[in-house]
Amino acid sequence: MKYYQVKIYTSHEGIEPLSAVLLENGFDSIVVDDPADAFDILNKKEDYEWDYIDPSVFANKDKEPTITIYFEDTKISALHIRELTKLIEMVKGCVKGGMYGPEADFGRLEVETIIVNDDDWKDKWKEFFKPSKITDTLVVKPTWEEYEPAEGEKIIEIDPGMAFGTGTHETTTLCMRLLEKYLKDDQSVMDVGCGSGILAIAAALLGSKDILGVEIDPDAVRTAIENVELNGVSDVVEVKEGDLTKGVNKVVDLIVANLMAPLVIELSGAAADHLVDKGIYISSGILIEKRDQVAEAVKAAGFEIVEILEEGEWCAIAAQKM
Repeated sequence: MKYYQVKIYTSHEGIEPLSAVLLENGFDSIVVDDPADAFDILNKKEDYEWDYIDPSVFANKDKEPTITIYFEDTKISALHIRELTKLIEMVKGCVKGGMYGPEADFGRLEVETIIVNDDDWKDKWKEFFKPSKITDTLVVKPTWEEYEPAEGEKIIEIDPGMAFGTGTHETTTLCMRLLEKYLKDDQSVMDVGCGSGILAIAAALLGSKDILGVEIDPDAVRTAIENVELNGVSDVVEVKEGDLTKGVNKVVDLIVANLMAPLVIELSGAAADHLVDKGIYISSGILIEKRDQVAEAVKAAGFEIVEILEEGEWCAIAAQKM
């Protein structure tokens, strides 16, 4: 089977805002290639404690940053690619119009589409997914990589499949940090919009014995179930197909929802109905510019905001049912 590889040429400055626009519009399986990232690491030795940098990094220092998205070779994918191209043209117009500031430079914002073979894709995208320590104890590791855990580390084995996230994006890592902080042993959890199942698995590794993952996409449901089984937590994690909490009667101690701002707002009232008194509602997928709007909706649903974490363009909100 063949796939479309859609590559967007941008600049180092354009990577974060362009990624945010793509994610907000449903293009959530993106691969970022920015040579400047390696030089950020070089300039922050105390934070990252690197020991060796491959010489090829320096050869690529002037390489143009790109964001790549892969699509299956289908009619609906062709429509999505046209929508993506229009979206990039809109961003280009916004940059020229000064919406991102008079000095903003997002590069040439050109879109290049080529067809690649299935085997090429399978080999290529995995190069960008390496073991990552997300919190004090949680490490996300792709199934094909070797990793020797340090004392106290809990390993999440993940095989995200082509269409689903690897769990290392800011929106997911923020959720995991809040989960680690607020989830107590044996508390029950609902993961709304569970995607590849990574947050449900994290909850199991953090001590929950009763977890329900709900996901609207049937392909994501299958991937999540496979990952749950891979991590040996299928005895405590159930994954079902559903639209937010519609048709779900379960009441839990903690709800985690890595969605988008409009869906977090929509979910908030139902989240209160599905939580015990003093239960915790963790939401993410929220652009910082929409933080206050979402926070007000969460408070209006009967919650008290207890913490807001920010990273890059994104934030996550932890709230307690009053």
